[in-house]
Amino acid sequence: MNQTFSNLLRRLAAVGLLVTATASAADLGWPEKEELTFGFIKLTDMAPLAIAQEKGFFEDEGLYVSLEAQSNWRVLLERTISGELDGAHMLAGQPLGATIGYGTEAHIITAFTMDLNGNACTVSNEVWNLMKPGLEKKDGKPVHPIPASALLPAIEHSQNRGQPFRMGMVFPVSTHNYELRYWLAAGGIHPGFYAPQRGDTSGTLNSDVNISVTPPPQMPSTLEAGTINGYCVGEPWNQQAVFRNIGVPVIADEAIRNNVAEKVFGVTNGWAERYPNTHVRVVRALIRAGHWLDKDNNANRQEAARIIAQSRYVGADYEVIANSMTGVFEYEKGDVRPAPDFNVFFRYHATYPFYSDAVWYLTQMRRWGQIPEAKPDSWYLDMAKKVFRPDIYRQAAESLIADGLMTAADFPDFASESGFRAPDATRFIDGITFDGQSPNAYLEQFSIGLKGNDTP
Repeated sequence: MNQTFSNLLRRLAAVGLLVTATASAADLGWPEKEELTFGFIKLTDMAPLAIAQEKGFFEDEGLYVSLEAQSNWRVLLERTISGELDGAHMLAGQPLGATIGYGTEAHIITAFTMDLNGNACTVSNEVWNLMKPGLEKKDGKPVHPIPASALLPAIEHSQNRGQPFRMGMVFPVSTHNYELRYWLAAGGIHPGFYAPQRGDTSGTLNSDVNISVTPPPQMPSTLEAGTINGYCVGEPWNQQAVFRNIGVPVIADEAIRNNVAEKVFGVTNGWAERYPNTHVRVVRALIRAGHWLDKDNNANRQEAARIIAQSRYVGADYEVIANSMTGVFEYEKGDVRPAPDFNVFFRYHATYPFYSDAVWYLTQMRRWGQIPEAKPDSWYLDMAKKVFRPDIYRQAAESLIADGLMTAADFPDFASESGFRAPDATRFIDGITFDGQSPNAYLEQFSIGLKGNDTP
């Protein structure tokens, strides 16, 4: 298409005489691959995929998408690498873990962050009854956030019975694993090290608590069976424990570490290079979905909760999903509190793939031994830029602005954006300042965890 015709299309679109899809086709080119299959796990934060599908945002881009629920995060990753899936709803740590070769090795990238926050830590009723007497209270209710040190009576109770205190998370490089470990360590409880160089990938070396993998939908039943004493997972599986009266959420992840990438949309680097127009168009559709989800102070959330409650998506009761999605969260039965930022899909530039978010995950991999040897700051920054791709995001965002579907105010200032959030101590439960450009200095601040030349 020549430049003159392209400019004509832009002018027609600007005065409303041409549908925006034609203008975006002129800018980006048609998708190289139109029929796509994306994977997801049954969690509320898969919502951008469901909304992009149900609201026609994929179809607006000339994409015909099938969404397939996957049994667990490992299967989802392996099917993306094999090409059975074109892309997937992924844990923010999965593209990083795969690219550095922890577990499965493959170069995975992300140009879109699906959400911020969205997780919580839940304990069994027995554990809660042991924790509750020692908690600070106001107006008869526990003061939040609850520190992990409140678990100590329950941990001691398990040890006195000759049993380890067990907690579940969803995957070794999951956000939940790092949040749970961060919370425990901030409370003086050692969550254990990984030692892959010695063949020990259990993550329990020197631990006060045994942390193991449980698939998200199985968390409540595993807790009820007594196999684990608590877990860290996304919604709706914390609220499910409350509704079933089998457990109590004790802390939401926004109180542990607030507004760091939670899930991302991941594809292999090879797929992105083979289908660049398709990739940008997928990101365009997902950006529109994220914006719709947070529009007008969450005005669309009830509709979103009804959509994802369907069996082909999350498949949980609307009432359970709606708790967190509509801005409230229930802790102990009847203790419902405002939680407007429990799920964030667009505000705070949530969809932008910040390099600093990638660096934070890499520091946690190093802290707990998944990266067993010291790395210079430059390695962290280089790896973040290899995996998180704001350049692709920017291309999608600027085309949406040009089409009149979004405004420049919806996005970071791309002319000045560095990809690093400003250093901030207020986002972390322990008050430690995180500066994404100084990862080793950040690690030095922790009393529990590897730093410098330490090895597990």
